[in-house]
Amino acid sequence: MQHMRQTKRKPNIRISQTDHSRLTALASSSMTENPEVSEELLDELDRAKVVADGSIAAKVVQMGSTVTYKASTNDTKTVKLVFPGEADITQGKVSILTPIGTALIGLSIGQSISWTARNGRSHELTIHDVIHPLSVDQQPISEKSVRPSNE
Repeated sequence: MQHMRQTKRKPNIRISQTDHSRLTALASSSMTENPEVSEELLDELDRAKVVADGSIAAKVVQMGSTVTYKASTNDTKTVKLVFPGEADITQGKVSILTPIGTALIGLSIGQSISWTARNGRSHELTIHDVIHPLSVDQQPISEKSVRPSNE
């Protein structure tokens, strides 16, 4: 009897029209110097549901979002998803043109995804919090439950 390797289905993702356009252009222009990640990003963009700017939910990871996720190693990490020119891992700024950056885009709180690092190792992460790039109070979405005011 032949055993087929089961691959986990990727979660549904949402991306704003502006992010979709900018990321498609970025991935296409980066194909020569970074073909693997560029191809993966284009694949993610192809399967994403594109939504109108301003109507993407705050719980969805988009460019500029600060994201807290739990890795398959049980480590919890917080990073900001940025364009390549802004990337600085020492400040927790992860480029969209990295395997982890490509894995994060479009996910919502509670969703998990498997991704492959540049060294070929497979990882899984689960989104715990998203701080929308335009959030005024910068409080994680999962903590924005209705609470009585102390005023």
